[in-house]
Amino acid sequence: MGNQWNNDPRGWRLSRRSFVKGASALAGAAAVSSVIPQSYADDNTLSYLSWPGHADPYIVAPFEKEHGVKILSKEYIGGEAMLALVNQSPPGTYDVILSDREYIQMLRDGGFIEKMDPAAYPLNDFFPEFQKMPGHWLDNELYSVMVDFGYLGLVYRTDQLSAKDCESYKIMWEAKTKGKVGNFDWYLPTMGCLSLYNGNKDPYNIDGAAFDKLKETTLSLKPQISGFYAMADVFSSITNGQAWVMPGIGEWISALLSKGGVPCATAIPNEGGIQWTESCSIGKGTKKAELAQKFIQYLASPEGQWRLATKPAYNCSIPNKKGWESLAKNDPKSAEMLRLQLDKRNVMDEYKEGKITLRQTPIQQSIDDWTEVWNEFKNA
Repeated sequence: MGNQWNNDPRGWRLSRRSFVKGASALAGAAAVSSVIPQSYADDNTLSYLSWPGHADPYIVAPFEKEHGVKILSKEYIGGEAMLALVNQSPPGTYDVILSDREYIQMLRDGGFIEKMDPAAYPLNDFFPEFQKMPGHWLDNELYSVMVDFGYLGLVYRTDQLSAKDCESYKIMWEAKTKGKVGNFDWYLPTMGCLSLYNGNKDPYNIDGAAFDKLKETTLSLKPQISGFYAMADVFSSITNGQAWVMPGIGEWISALLSKGGVPCATAIPNEGGIQWTESCSIGKGTKKAELAQKFIQYLASPEGQWRLATKPAYNCSIPNKKGWESLAKNDPKSAEMLRLQLDKRNVMDEYKEGKITLRQTPIQQSIDDWTEVWNEFKNA
């Protein structure tokens, strides 16, 4: 799978301008604010910074009941937005921070998360590939625990396109998809898939010539685009047929839509797919480190795992094998649909076959370099 992590702590090169961009985006979103209610300091609460849906009662209610606490969630969309929030907030604001794998080193280097005790978590129950996941262990110390993951390739309408059509990302440039290619409005997943299409086996670690080619490929897709969509609009655009195919997303979308009767599926094209990974860390300066640890233990437990896999916001895969067993017992239909069955071909097979590359932030360019291409693509 190539170099999965940049060992140079300066390699992420997150500029102050990137933080400002993230903060500006958040200012326009009514659901997200850097102002934390005073109730976050109460002894019977735990503050949780996460992607949407991770504090749904379906997931957290058993933990809240057992410990007599309330999970208070602040939601974000996109890693840069998450970084902007933690950067703007006093230490201890967030007891638990859920982040994408590729941002953990930034959180560590920024002094936003605590070192963790690996013996406190059921890592031995994880698939071997995930027990010492790159990016979670830094300088041989654990800073985050993986809780779920999924693959990104193409999601497509099965009443308009076939599995054969979607064996390559090339389908997005075909005449029949003109005006029907949607985009989740975040540069990292889509540009990663387009980099794979260009033949870059390590899609985020590319030299200047390959980056110029990626820019050309990205901009060439503009005539095919139906729109750029926020998270909720991704679902609606596929549901109403505004978009027939969308790169950089996966079964976290198609599984829920299929349950609702929308004819769609996920394909991992021959050029490969990208793995997203969500992980939990203990926030620096928290006064509730013990409770934060217990919450992460719960999310990594069999019950927490099967609930995460089937959460209402979006479905996912899970790293704990005992979580797979618990899902098969509690929701066998979802275990089959999500390909989380130990006795059949499952999501780990594509991982083992080398078709999946871990998502990460750019290595040889800055985040700004990539986001500037994305903004030019959107505004072309």
